[in-house]
Formats: sequence, C-alpha cells, structure tokens
Amino acid sequence: MLRLCLRLGRLQDSNAVLSHYNEFAENCFSDVSLEFARSTRLLKSMKADLDYIFLKLRSIKSKLLATYPDAFPDDSTSDAFDRRPDLELPQ
Repeated sequence: MLRLCLRLGRLQDSNAVLSHYNEFAENCFSDVSLEFARSTRLLKSMKADLDYIFLKLRSIKSKLLATYPDAFPDDSTSDAFDRRPDLELPQ
C-alpha cells in the first residue's frame, strides 16, 4: 500500500510539472506566433517592394538601352537582370 501511495504521489507531481510546462509553452507559443506573423508580413512587404524596385530598374535599363545602345556591353543585358533564386518554388 505504501508503494502505491508513493507512485501516486510521484504521478501527481509529474502531472503538476507537466501541467505547468504546458501553460508555460502555451504562453511562449502565443508570444512567438504573434512575432512570427508580424515578421512574415514584414518580409512579404519587403519582397513586394524589392520586386517593384527590380521591375523599375529593368524598365530604366531597357529605356537606356533603347536610347543609348552602346551604354552597356553586349553580355550585360542577357539574363543578368535577375539571378536570384525563386524561393517560392519547391526544392
């Protein structure tokens, strides 16, 4: 009977520790998830801004190339515009 009481006490202690840890983890998760969502929105906004900037740069470069054909060496206009990897494609 004494061993059963000891086991019960240990299980209750373990249950209390796990309950406390679950509450702590839930609080941490809510804090981190808000920060993660905010950072995700910021990164998406930055990507949109950079895409717009690169689009404008390509447009300016093509206008310059049309106006001044000798402005750029021949190799500088070929596929060198955007060599960034597409992060949205699955790998």
